[in-house]
Amino acid sequence: MQNAKRNWFNTLNEALESEGLVELWPLGLNIQYGQTVDHTADDGTRYGHYITIYRDENGRYERPVHYPRG
Repeated sequence: MQNAKRNWFNTLNEALESEGLVELWPLGLNIQYGQTVDHTADDGTRYGHYITIYRDENGRYERPVHYPRG
């Protein structure tokens, strides 16, 4: 199945890659089981780029939600 059609991923990197966000995610910011993490990335704009991602209790990552904050 192509990443464009998937909503759940086995690794954080796969989930971030599905939306082209790997470069905006800070190294070392991990997500625990059952946790939602949000982050505002410095993308060179005034307000940055908002990213939120959820990891379920089985360890899979949901496709990230993201948008520019400006």
